[in-house]
Amino acid sequence: MRLPKIASVFVFLGCLAAYLMFVKHHYDGVRPAISKMPPHFHPRLGLSGSPNRPTSSEVVSGRFQYGVMFDAGSTGTRIHVFKFQLEDNEAPKLAHETFRAIKPGLSAYADDPEKCKEGILELLEVAQDNIPSSVWSSTPLVLKATAGLRLLPGEKATHLLDRFSIKVREVFVESPFLSRGDSVSIMDGTDEGISAWITVNFLIGGLHSSDTPTVGMLDLGGGSTQITFSPQDEKTIQTSPIDYMTSFQMFNSTHTLYSHSYLGLGLMSARLAVLGGIEGQPLEGSSTELVSPCLAPDYSGQWEHAEVLYTVKGQKAGEPIYESCLRKVEKVLYRKVKKAEEAKDIEFYAFSYYYDRAVDLGAIDEKTGGTIKVSDYIDTAKRVCNGMTVTPRENPFLCLDLTYISTILQELGFPKEKVFKLARKIDEVETSWALGATFHYIESLHSQ
Repeated sequence: MRLPKIASVFVFLGCLAAYLMFVKHHYDGVRPAISKMPPHFHPRLGLSGSPNRPTSSEVVSGRFQYGVMFDAGSTGTRIHVFKFQLEDNEAPKLAHETFRAIKPGLSAYADDPEKCKEGILELLEVAQDNIPSSVWSSTPLVLKATAGLRLLPGEKATHLLDRFSIKVREVFVESPFLSRGDSVSIMDGTDEGISAWITVNFLIGGLHSSDTPTVGMLDLGGGSTQITFSPQDEKTIQTSPIDYMTSFQMFNSTHTLYSHSYLGLGLMSARLAVLGGIEGQPLEGSSTELVSPCLAPDYSGQWEHAEVLYTVKGQKAGEPIYESCLRKVEKVLYRKVKKAEEAKDIEFYAFSYYYDRAVDLGAIDEKTGGTIKVSDYIDTAKRVCNGMTVTPRENPFLCLDLTYISTILQELGFPKEKVFKLARKIDEVETSWALGATFHYIESLHSQ
């Protein structure tokens, strides 16, 4: 029986509609997602992909926040790209860190600051490779130049930092990332100490829960040394110099810290002072030969510090080398360090040259770290110093360095039996100030 003509038309239209629905469903399932190009895209930087980079939908569903921190030092420039997972009513968790470093450092551009832009642009490509383009415009971009740059000769340092800041700001403004007026700055030692404290306590969980006590932080750099901890005794807060105390808000909690940076008491600056030198470019015609009882009596060699090449020699003394060296160190530190009485009762992590010299004396494993007592530094200093007359050492400054480290720890108020934890990484994350500084910066954005 033949269908009426009108019925045939309806059947045909129904089949056509079904076919079109199938085609649309199939096309939607296979076509790629289209991401919107962020504003301020900089064509010079390009857009490169990464197989490990999450898609925009993953970022939204996982609620990730990214942050980019440049660490610009005198020996190299480093970039840290952090990926944080956000949680309701909880502190963020670090999901991933990408790290890259290039040399030379800023000091190499002292006579031509324009060239520093090339390195910044190269490192910005690392950020683009590891951050989804859909969140570039909301990802803060920050550069902090460390205080170690101040070891450059006076006018050259000022000129370099001023010109450098201008060039970096130009690159940041043209980049696709979030850049503000305070995105480029010089970090003083106290800020560095606070940021490192945030990093360590975030990694051990001290900022996530009140059940986990915070720890103190000791950092011995080349030009300065920092001590930072959260005092539990009201007496410490009331009796400490006002510029040693600071408070800040983070993860819905207020943290009060004792933090101070001793500029000029980093290991390399202190080494120069103990050897009898003065920080900065020597005056024309002045001698760069340094003689010290902290070196083996028959030692003669060269040492470069802050772009100055010194000739250093040992000095024969009428008493054991350790005692002679100790007196020199104590003279350099005389009335320059304030004891933090409460610090002896708080757990501390120690970093940088504290770690490196512990490795040199065989007290800890270079990769895994460990623990060390103040007395370990003291005992090894005595053994190394007094043994130099018999056995020359590969590191001619080890006696001086260990004597200085053991002395400044005691000057800071730590007894000989005090134990420190030494670590370069916690849960496979570098214990640098960069993570804490990035957290602090992101928190400041949220509070505005």
